Amino acid sequence: MLEGIMNQTYEKAKECMKINYYGTKRVTEPLLLLMQLSRSARIVNMTSFYGQLKYIDHKEVKAELENLNSLTVEKLDGIMQLFLREFKENKLEANGRPTTVSAYKVSETAVNSYTRIIASNYPTFQVNCIHPGFVKTDMTCNTGNLTAEEGARAPVMLALSPDTGPSGVFFDEMNITSF
Repeated sequence: MLEGIMNQTYEKAKECMKINYYGTKRVTEPLLLLMQLSRSARIVNMTSFYGQLKYIDHKEVKAELENLNSLTVEKLDGIMQLFLREFKENKLEANGRPTTVSAYKVSETAVNSYTRIIASNYPTFQVNCIHPGFVKTDMTCNTGNLTAEEGARAPVMLALSPDTGPSGVFFDEMNITSF
């Protein structure tokens, strides 16, 4: 099972991107209009510490993802399409992309970047992403050190945080950390 997770096929990479990044967008975007009616709108995107930019060695891509002033959803989509093209052409390593669980890492980086874009575009919302910890699930082959209930605590606390809470940040459990 771990072999299939560690070394992904192009089809699995597309599926991972479709679920993690594009799935997050498909759920979030239709709700943004409704959320504007709220006085305390919250978005908490579940992600992974693997989504941190330190796992991206592609210098140009990393620079684009770090520059929130020019990063847009359209640019982010283009970066994800470039990744899939490089994956299909077997050019990940040559282009400074992660080669182990690459689609997972890049899709989580995309969710983190998307979170920052939405937070910037909707300054009255609290929009954050969170790595809940290493949770015992099928995805971790039940090797995590947290139960599902323990893993849910930090995201729920973040969703219920006071209106003065942060926005546009990445949490590792309940600690703010770098993107």
